[in-house]
Amino acid sequence: QVQLVESGGGLVQPGGSLRLSCAASGSMDSINAMGWYRQAPGKERELVAQIQVPNGTITNYAGSVKGRFTVIRDNAKNTLDLDMNTLQPEDTAVYFCNAAIFSMAGAKMNRENYWGQGTQVTVSS
Repeated sequence: QVQLVESGGGLVQPGGSLRLSCAASGSMDSINAMGWYRQAPGKERELVAQIQVPNGTITNYAGSVKGRFTVIRDNAKNTLDLDMNTLQPEDTAVYFCNAAIFSMAGAKMNRENYWGQGTQVTVSS
């Protein structure tokens, strides 16, 4: 089991910055990847950024946030931060921290997901 707690959301003006933080606890050695997802009203949840754990050698970003958002993993503190810059109204959403555990069942890869409760980010003037 993995527990995730997000913090750092809020209201920011267009062009501003926010930093989200996710504190993880539980079966940390089992986690293969961690990331941030977001869900805007009326839309499906989408990947924002994901990083391989623990070595962080593979990082994926959604095209809409590349160059503006940075995911930062601190293995010692078991935290995953999302540094968001040049925020736009279309970045408004509930942001969720995710931890994934991968396993093989025969030839099939299974993904077990853990989610935080979400934190609201609103970009508006």
